[in-house]
Amino acid sequence: MSIKKPSLYATATAAVLALTLSACGTSPGGGGASDGAYDRDATVNIGSLYEPQNLDNTAGGGQGVTEALNGNVYEGLFKLTDDGEVEKLLAQDHKVSGDGLTYTFTLRDNVTFHSGKKLTSQDVEYSLKKVIAKDSQSARKSNLDVIESIATPDARTVKVRLSKKSISFVYNLSYVWIINSEAENLKTSEDGTGPYQLKKWTRGSALSLDRFPGYWGDAAANKQVVFRYFKDATALNNALLTNAVDIVTSGQSPDALDQFENNPNYKVSDGDSTTKLLLAFNDKAKPFTDVRVRQAVSAAIDDEKLLESVWGGRGKLIGSMVPPTDPWYEDLTAIDAYDTERARRLLADAGYEDGFDFTLDTPNYDPHPTAATLIKSQLAKVGINVKINTITSDEWYTKVYKNRAFTATLQEHVNDRDLVWYGNPDFYWGYDDKQVTRWVEQAEQASTTAEQTELLKKVNRKTAEDAASEWLYLYPQIVVASSELSGYPRNGLNSQFHAYDIKKG
Repeated sequence: MSIKKPSLYATATAAVLALTLSACGTSPGGGGASDGAYDRDATVNIGSLYEPQNLDNTAGGGQGVTEALNGNVYEGLFKLTDDGEVEKLLAQDHKVSGDGLTYTFTLRDNVTFHSGKKLTSQDVEYSLKKVIAKDSQSARKSNLDVIESIATPDARTVKVRLSKKSISFVYNLSYVWIINSEAENLKTSEDGTGPYQLKKWTRGSALSLDRFPGYWGDAAANKQVVFRYFKDATALNNALLTNAVDIVTSGQSPDALDQFENNPNYKVSDGDSTTKLLLAFNDKAKPFTDVRVRQAVSAAIDDEKLLESVWGGRGKLIGSMVPPTDPWYEDLTAIDAYDTERARRLLADAGYEDGFDFTLDTPNYDPHPTAATLIKSQLAKVGINVKINTITSDEWYTKVYKNRAFTATLQEHVNDRDLVWYGNPDFYWGYDDKQVTRWVEQAEQASTTAEQTELLKKVNRKTAEDAASEWLYLYPQIVVASSELSGYPRNGLNSQFHAYDIKKG
């Protein structure tokens, strides 16, 4: 799962203008760019708010490392397409035993890392163990704890034995980068198998990737991509207007869209987002240990007004952690209906008739400060006093995610299918319901997707009824790019930004 900046797993990623670019053409990356004349030696400049914290996605690299390196520099056994489908990538084939516990993967032949070393089964074993290591900060660490043993009978065969069935195992493998087992200093360098290799990373400024001439699949459609990093949405929009960048990954000002929509030099299109903005309670910290308090806060916030204020009518209310693109989606907005009288009754029942005070740790990038101010104003109407504590992404990661030293926070959660984190009482929001945990476990061990879906619908409803978090809205997915570009899809998924099929000219 990814949460936006620091997104750990990031992240992040997919706010408005979040452009999850996926592969096109006939490469194993898939996709569907338009054909025609274009410059194969072009440099594509990509504007982003999300610079990596480091280049290792098992070491807290954040949304930025996923955005820049996933699929571009590193590849997995499988890939997740922009439509949410799982496709083979470095795995040429795989088989599952009758009991669902043993997976046998056959690797593609003639795949080399950027260093020139040939991909072998030992590299896959190393990469999997790196994700589940004690000090790993990977999003998939807990999902892959079901791995009991890994065997490598030959250079192209990997056998993974699970301790229990996991219907999502192959899906979760699409998040795991296959890394050269002999590589060093991965926080500042790389050695992947992707269509690009790292050229240079100038901290605070830019990260550039060059087409890798020894790539096993179809060559990238452009010679170089440069991720250029900006501090705020205004600077990002200005960079697009002045041709300093060709496309942006996360501009977050809907008011700025008119200047692009009415300009033939740019393309603006809507897609489907999986990014949810949460007011995440620490369910282990008073007063949010009381379900009535969480329900009261949720009822006191007018999500529709908030969405209109922040996104000008774009986006969607969903009332839970599940976006419409997930198989177990149901519209639960009625459970989270705006009702200040109900909020006051719930507060009184919980012993807070006169309200209470709490600190809201708020990331310092858009749209969090705006959302926090509106939430503060609305909660004041039912006697709840909010102190806004604005923090950087690094501070958020340490204070909120790592140390759990918070009462409530704002944060985006980017991934699809991330409802299951409510089944983990050790996750940063601390929601702990034994029935929900059992349902999540049963869903993961289901024999059919229909069984999995039915169980996760129960999880969805129960967490909504418990106001495990306050799900404010689902982000819109608005792609804005230079009219010279093609080859990018319209949906944003899980922060990945596949750039290898972007065509310019």
